[in-house]
Amino acid sequence: MSSPHVWKFFRTGGLDQVALETGADLLALPQLNQKLWVALSCPVKRLSLDEKTLALIDADGDGQIRAPELLAAVKWGTDRVKDAGIFLQGNDPLPLDAINDATPEGKVLVSSARQILINLGKPDATAITVAEAADTARIFSAGALNGDGVIPPDATEDVDAQALIKDIVQCLGGSIDRTGSTGVTEDQVNKFFAELTAYVTWVGQSGSKDIAILGDATDAACSAIKAVRGKVEDFYALCRLAAYDERAIAALNQSETEFLALAAKDLRITAEEVAEFPLARINSQRTLPLLDEVNPAWVATLTALHSAAVAPIFGEEKTSLTSKEWRELNSKFAAYETWLGGKAGSTVEKLGLARAKEILAGKGRDELTALLAKDKALEPEFKAISAVDRLVRYHRDLRALLHNFVNFADFYSIQTKAVFQAGTLYLDSRSCDLCVRVDNPATHATLAAMSKAYIAYVECTRP
Repeated sequence: MSSPHVWKFFRTGGLDQVALETGADLLALPQLNQKLWVALSCPVKRLSLDEKTLALIDADGDGQIRAPELLAAVKWGTDRVKDAGIFLQGNDPLPLDAINDATPEGKVLVSSARQILINLGKPDATAITVAEAADTARIFSAGALNGDGVIPPDATEDVDAQALIKDIVQCLGGSIDRTGSTGVTEDQVNKFFAELTAYVTWVGQSGSKDIAILGDATDAACSAIKAVRGKVEDFYALCRLAAYDERAIAALNQSETEFLALAAKDLRITAEEVAEFPLARINSQRTLPLLDEVNPAWVATLTALHSAAVAPIFGEEKTSLTSKEWRELNSKFAAYETWLGGKAGSTVEKLGLARAKEILAGKGRDELTALLAKDKALEPEFKAISAVDRLVRYHRDLRALLHNFVNFADFYSIQTKAVFQAGTLYLDSRSCDLCVRVDNPATHATLAAMSKAYIAYVECTRP
């Protein structure tokens, strides 16, 4: 068994705190009893550290960095450099020769870092900064193919393939790629063609043309009937009650009191109160007018019913319907409605049958499959770019985080402020340095009172 690591401690603020001075200290950090850590958690936001670096360490994305996540970040970084102690310098830039190129990961990192610098016009540079790594991530991502699994229209010069990508986005919605462009993924392409095939198959079912009694206008007629069906059925039901006993007519129609109550309001034709009234006055003849003397809230719907369904079947002069004629009208479109109920591929229906058949007969899918394969091949390259960005950030920021987490060396230092300190408060001609942001003073005060310290809560505003 290897000898246990020997730790050095320093005493400050009444606490014995572990000193982090060498790379060996970092490598042995998992062995240090966390009872000796000064903190076990810190927030990602509102610290004077780069939030992007902190977000990289926050593996579960919950907005808090905990000890296991910090240990994982330290291990990730120390595995990729020659000397772990480089992370205790807190410098920017990172020398390229500090990366351990004896490992496969290190070789890829060095190669990617050099490519970044070449792309920035700095082929002779021997170190890379955080700003350069971040800039280059954007430069590389500016290409249409960037290993993110999303293919935007400008990923190809093929006009037909571009149109196909736009069709998929129109039908299924797109995905955002690294550059902010909207494109499609492999799953979306597969789903689109499955929907397309189902739609064309459904439309081509035998007999579909025979039951479309109004040709291309049949669908609009069915929609007009369905839009008013419930209200029409209610109307005829009330008319049957009136035919049973005409004394019920007055009760079935709205009373004068109800109309007086409506008159006292800012009445709109589409008001819910009016829409709930019957389509027309209840009568024992069971006849529904379509164009005149109808509920104002339903004028447009009944007019559409007349023009789309009633007039083509019974003629333009037909301006009312008996209950028998209403049943006859429904029966004529029943077969078509049943066929509509089994519709497949509705998400691509907006493209139309002709376009759907054109896409299936073309080579667009092969083109997209080839583009997705090319993009997939670039994935390792772009992951390596992200890894360079991560390593450079860790090189610059891990030292500060460790000295505000494992120990509070920065907090007790005269020269340095802790990352959680919010600044200096000038109060009664005195400067107060122990200033932290408090989001909920009431909750904070419950525990703060136990500290026996004098605490001032100050609400700071900017003009």
